[in-house]
Amino acid sequence: MPGTNLTREEAQQRAKLLTVDSYEIDLDLSGAQEGGTYPSVTTVRFECAEQNAESFIDLVADAVHEVVLNGKSLDVAAVFRDSRIALKHLQQGGNVLKVVADCAYTNTGEGLHRFVDPVDDQAYLYTQFEVPDARRVFANFEQPDLKATFQFTVKAPSGWTVISNSPTPEPKDDVWTFAPTPRISTYITALIVGPYHAVHATYERDGQSVPLGIYCRPSLAEFLDADAIFDVTRQGFDWFQEKFDYAYPFEKYDQLFVPEFNAGAMENAGAVTIRDQYVFRSKVTDAAYEVRAETILHELAHMWFGDLVTMEWWNDLWLNESFATYTSIACQAYAEGSKWPHSWTTFANSMKTWAYRQDQLPSTHPIMADIRDLDDVLVNFDGITYAKGASVLKQLVAYVGMDEFFTGVQAYFKRHAFGNTRLSDLLGALEETSGRDLSAWSKLWLQTAGINILRPQIETDANGNITAFAVRQEAPALPAGAKGEPTLRPHRIAIGLYDLDDASGKLVRSDRIELDVDGEITEVPELVGRHRPAVILLNDDDLSYAKVRLDPESLRHVTQHLGDFEASLPRALCWASAWDMTRDGELPTRDYLSLVLSGVGKESDIGVVQSLHRQVKLALDLYAAPDFREAGLARWTEAALTHLRSAEPGSDHQLAWARAFAATARTEEQLDLLGGLLEGTETVEGLAVDTELRWAFVQRLAATGRYEEAEIAAEYARDKTAAGERHAASARASRPTPEAKAEAWASVVDSDKLPNALQEAVIGGFVQSDQRELLAPYTGKFFAAVKDVWASRSHEMAQQIAVGLYPAFQVEQATLDATDAWVAEAEPNAALGRLVSESRAGVERALKAQAADARAAS
Repeated sequence: MPGTNLTREEAQQRAKLLTVDSYEIDLDLSGAQEGGTYPSVTTVRFECAEQNAESFIDLVADAVHEVVLNGKSLDVAAVFRDSRIALKHLQQGGNVLKVVADCAYTNTGEGLHRFVDPVDDQAYLYTQFEVPDARRVFANFEQPDLKATFQFTVKAPSGWTVISNSPTPEPKDDVWTFAPTPRISTYITALIVGPYHAVHATYERDGQSVPLGIYCRPSLAEFLDADAIFDVTRQGFDWFQEKFDYAYPFEKYDQLFVPEFNAGAMENAGAVTIRDQYVFRSKVTDAAYEVRAETILHELAHMWFGDLVTMEWWNDLWLNESFATYTSIACQAYAEGSKWPHSWTTFANSMKTWAYRQDQLPSTHPIMADIRDLDDVLVNFDGITYAKGASVLKQLVAYVGMDEFFTGVQAYFKRHAFGNTRLSDLLGALEETSGRDLSAWSKLWLQTAGINILRPQIETDANGNITAFAVRQEAPALPAGAKGEPTLRPHRIAIGLYDLDDASGKLVRSDRIELDVDGEITEVPELVGRHRPAVILLNDDDLSYAKVRLDPESLRHVTQHLGDFEASLPRALCWASAWDMTRDGELPTRDYLSLVLSGVGKESDIGVVQSLHRQVKLALDLYAAPDFREAGLARWTEAALTHLRSAEPGSDHQLAWARAFAATARTEEQLDLLGGLLEGTETVEGLAVDTELRWAFVQRLAATGRYEEAEIAAEYARDKTAAGERHAASARASRPTPEAKAEAWASVVDSDKLPNALQEAVIGGFVQSDQRELLAPYTGKFFAAVKDVWASRSHEMAQQIAVGLYPAFQVEQATLDATDAWVAEAEPNAALGRLVSESRAGVERALKAQAADARAAS
């Protein structure tokens, strides 16, 4: 039986047979305040290519009451099974199907999610349909290439608002009847329902007028900075419409900040849903605003790439996500008036490190992945699909030229508007406009897995002049279990030459050479005869996707002067290279710590600083030799406190260092300081200990045994909101007692009652890196439970548990052995097996890095 899965072959067969014209969906959500189930009535009109053919329509429902095909009632018990309704004796030409069912509200962030705000006790609903969850709300042909028009009619409680893809109509007797949408895919339809707070504006340019809306819960309205969000949105409209040469394709553009959202955002056509943590309740650094802006622009780019033109099947998911990622960051970097022109620095130091990590796991795959079924795609929203794909697009732009690239994109949109495409359609358009044959490039970059390493080979004479220079390219063996072979690829890179300026003390670029690297050795004759600079940086400007290594002389200067680069991007590239070397065991953790401590104080980019905070803690938790770990953490915590006290009062850096300090505070004096800052008996000039920072302190005090239930409950009483509830749940789960751990485990694994956001919070609190002994007994419990959890929970809920509760901090051979034994016995399906194999690879990497760190000590 297929269960809720759908194979690529089934989708192809159905697409050959059927053409879908329209859906009329009637939902009675008048009982949403109470929850439970709701009536769903779907009428779908579609064409069939053959007489008397058979097919099926998808539906996940608590009950199906009626199925009527071409005027004939079908036996529900006979045709509805396994989340499918069998359709037999279809007519060649037009067919009409009506399905009457009861569907369920969810608390998992899939289908129609229902949330009750503890502030006003009102219910708030939103849909999340990607990948296959529109079928949880109405009967449909759930695959991206069967586009249709959608007309929603919704009955809602009096006083509520209903938002969908089409402009919002005036309700009549609490019934909202929306106009049909253009032809779109099922997964980008949307409904958002509840007593939401709204702010409206318009986008105006050259006679074009697009209504804009921003929505959030009333309890967040005081924090909603709508003007800033509209500013970023208008910047995106200006830049994308110019670059795409295609007007925004829908009638309005709403952005809805919704609760308990699993992802960052979702590109529903004209009705984008965004996690409401982006409505900032407390002071955050500029890096948070930059990330939010990238998310806003990413989803807006999807209105063209993904919604207007949609992939035929999920193997081209990367086209949607990589294109949206590349163009959103390019918009931040190049749009006039952008507040974040350094966005490629952020990309290099965050998203690309995600891609490099993903590409070295046993689950590594080509950018254009082989998606056999829905189970495959559900675990494929990863660093390769987003960040590696965007990196490769950036290189493609460097290869064909930005003007030629966007000219090809313009032709692509005009040619395929409201249709479905494959990779070949985009490459064909780019070949036409650039004059380049991209077939070999596509095969090497998009259809192979793994990562390359670029190293400089330099020879100099006694006077310090370069006598020979080449770039060596390596293709490391793919991880055990990965499919494919190591591949050398063509790279478009820049080589930056940097010298220390005596007057400013800065490392300044004196020259830049751009070239194509191909094969194992690429000679660079342009550098021969020059005096050797202090630092030679391969892949300067981050044009290509590759791990880069420094030659010994450059590494020596970088170690002494990493914080002294005049520009932010080369600093970020060197930081990323050092981090990658640490993960690979080439740079011992203790040396990485010293490197960061020597340069982080000079790092001006707050996003890079916060990345370094996360990476240092991760390195000390996982990659440090066990007998050095505590000393390393103590050294780091003292440094964090020093930077906190010396940072400019009220600055982003001060806030970032306060959080870094709180994450690892460990001595009695340090914990006393956290407690004093909470109670107001201690102060740091300029540091506002506001709601979110208070919770960071409370969680650390709870995890170290300083705060018990009474203190956590008192803090929740101060912040009796949905966010406060999550923070309190996490703090309770973090307490270092067997009872607290047992209670947390039971609430997540033994029960399925927690909503998605609370389950995630409990898991986050449960797993504490400095509670290894307390958590050790749960290794066996994890393997005993995870297969049943996977079989009985929805995908999102099961994945949280499978990834979050894997014993990642039990870095020992016994964990690898236990994993291997479980795989052999449990024989998990491909999706669960992939997630567990990725976690296992993390433990294996940590063991190797710990060994490298231990060797450094001796």
